[in-house]
Amino acid sequence: MTCSAHAQIPAARPRPVSVNGVAIARNAIQREMQHHPAQKPLAAWQQAARALVVRELLLQRARQLELSPEPLSDAEGRRETDDEAIMRALVEREVTVPEPDDETCRRYYERNQARFRSPYIYEASHILFAALPSEREAYAQASADAEAVLATLRDNPDSFAALARAYSRCPSAAQGGNLGQLTRGQTTPEFERALLALAPGELCAEPVATRYGFHIIRLERRHDGRTLPYAAVAERIADYLRDSVRQRAAAQYIARLISAAQIEGIELAGADSLRVH
Repeated sequence: MTCSAHAQIPAARPRPVSVNGVAIARNAIQREMQHHPAQKPLAAWQQAARALVVRELLLQRARQLELSPEPLSDAEGRRETDDEAIMRALVEREVTVPEPDDETCRRYYERNQARFRSPYIYEASHILFAALPSEREAYAQASADAEAVLATLRDNPDSFAALARAYSRCPSAAQGGNLGQLTRGQTTPEFERALLALAPGELCAEPVATRYGFHIIRLERRHDGRTLPYAAVAERIADYLRDSVRQRAAAQYIARLISAAQIEGIELAGADSLRVH
């Protein structure tokens, strides 16, 4: 489903939706659907209706507490609407988020050290014989040229830089094919698989085909990742734990509001479903 101001309405007309006697307008749900893409219009409708029901519950509770909106602005000049500000103020007032202590953060660090490793860094060089797979003759010629140059390199590995300058169709040719430092995800999947299989100083056994053509790859050096010290990640861990607790606490708070409300036309999970006590 595309994000459109005129979202497709479900073929079967959904029931009217209301919260404590306040109707959620059908056209408001239709507008909200653009923010809830789904394979079927009915699913998007239901997600949009649930979002607007939660919004209405929060606004009703904020009005009950007579909260006044104090909109915030960010560094780019974007400003909260009054409704956004009053809902934020409500959650800040009624949702308690305990601060994670050092012991909790250290325990999380010890149990999840794999998350706090610096990435492996690979220094690599390549020679690119550029051709598109759709250009059959050019692609076959690029493959043959790559095979010939690779054979030359097996006999004379020290000629890599000179051959890269002569044959490579990558800007790295000016640096003798040197690509600098790479981490996972920075190259095509085919190139990365071939690179990770190499030992430092090793050439690929055969040209590597990618959507750009054929590559001769040499791994120059590999720098192993290391576990970052606790002090370097303590603040990040605290932020993560704080956000996780805030999200759970907010979900539980909303579930309590749902359980206490009279909601018609849509099903929402209340406190019992979330086991809120």
